[in-house]
Amino acid sequence: MRPTATDRGIGTAATTLTTTSTQLKLALAPTRAPSHDVQTMKTQPTPDTPPLSVIIITLNEQQRLPRLLQDLRAQTFQDFEIIHVDSNSEDQTVAVSRHYADQFNHYSILEMRNRGVSLGRNTGAQQAQGARLLFLDADTRLQPDFIETSLQELSAKQLELGIVCMSSEGLPLKHVLGYETFNLGIRATSRFFPTAVGACLFSTKDMHDLIEGFDETLSLCEDCNYALKGFQCDPRKIGVLKTRFGFDPRRLDQDGSLRTGLTYLRANVRRFFVGELHKNEIPYQFGHYS
Repeated sequence: MRPTATDRGIGTAATTLTTTSTQLKLALAPTRAPSHDVQTMKTQPTPDTPPLSVIIITLNEQQRLPRLLQDLRAQTFQDFEIIHVDSNSEDQTVAVSRHYADQFNHYSILEMRNRGVSLGRNTGAQQAQGARLLFLDADTRLQPDFIETSLQELSAKQLELGIVCMSSEGLPLKHVLGYETFNLGIRATSRFFPTAVGACLFSTKDMHDLIEGFDETLSLCEDCNYALKGFQCDPRKIGVLKTRFGFDPRRLDQDGSLRTGLTYLRANVRRFFVGELHKNEIPYQFGHYS
């Protein structure tokens, strides 16, 4: 590839770590305007640019989005902006998001007419003000110190792309086995063919732009492709973090643990030996989980 350019508790502490924020502020590229296909709502801006942009993508997530937003409100590190990108939800997801917006200093809602995981993440990254990015799905959960601890590790290791493994704490045994097997795969391949869970993934504006974001032509493993592109640019800038995130097992409950695991195994084996899934070789439907 050739580059083209430069979990479950809710705590009460809310301490802004100024030193960490300062360390994370990098040179920012100009923010591009929203496309004609996106409606934007923003809270009143403040003079300071947060060092981190949290990008949340949703499709019909009125039940799960509040829990994630509550987790974000309880973070011990609060110097971030939230960019909520909705893929034309048919429920009250956007209304729920507006309800929570005033609880944060920096909060934007982008309503897309079209649907797509990669499209949503790229749209959010395009509007991001922070030098660091955190991509989240609405069905993730974060411990109160998740962001603080992750940013410290990213800074200490000088990483731009941080892969986060899933927490299996409190889950049934069948899900524990599935999650930990997946996590083992992430760590085992991290130094030669990295994979990632896009539901919780750190990046930077610079890296995102350098690898041209998420490939919107991929229907599966777009997150793994993102990690691979970053690795191909500079393997020293990508790593697996010690922190973990909570991930709703609804996908395993609906599709079955074995079926889901085999789908991703097939997909990544094919990616390794043949190439990316540009022609929907392994069909996958976005947003079909209840």
